[in-house]
Order: sequence, then structure tokens, then C-alpha cells
Amino acid sequence: NLIRVEYPRDGDVIKSPLTVMGKTRGTWYFEATFPIVLTDWDGRIIAQSYAPANQEWMTEEFVPFTGTIEFENPSFEAEFSKRGALIFQKSNPSGLPEHDRALEITVFFE
Repeated sequence: NLIRVEYPRDGDVIKSPLTVMGKTRGTWYFEATFPIVLTDWDGRIIAQSYAPANQEWMTEEFVPFTGTIEFENPSFEAEFSKRGALIFQKSNPSGLPEHDRALEITVFFE
């Protein structure tokens, strides 16, 4: 109930550059952005970026975001290695683990 990803959806095939879109509560942002991370099938980070708010973000209501993440496709040793994860992380300027939140969706590399 904190973040709604419109694109990509869980299980989508992606390619670079990837545009992500959705809505999240204003509390998910810090200074109008939040981090997005892309990992390969083994959990290795292959790209990182930020998704900026498209409207006023200092609210508890949903605020739309659009972000772009560029990456190189990992090498594919087997079919399973085409799988990865796109992680939307709540901005946490405090660094305290009790304030960490994330949404992870499965993606497949083109």
C-alpha cells in the first residue's frame, strides 16, 4: 500500500534504457527521489539509478514517478540467467534499518 509500479510489471522482459513508472506515497521520497537497483539472477548489482517525483512529494498521498535506468545485459550462461530483479527502495536518510522498505519485482533480460 506504499508503492504501485505500473511499468515494468512482475515478469516483464526488459531492455536498456529501462523507463520505470508508477506511484508511491510521498513518504517514500527524500528530496524528491528514491533509489532503484537492478540485479542479475545471482543478486549482483548491475545498475543503480534514482526515480524522481513528478509532482509535489511532501505529502502522504500517492505521487507519480518516472525514472530511467541504463544497464548492460548480463552474459547468459543458461536460460535461468536471463532472470533478474528490479528493486524500488524507500529513501532512508536516517540509515536506520527499521525505516528500510523495498519492493522487488522479477524481470527478464531481453
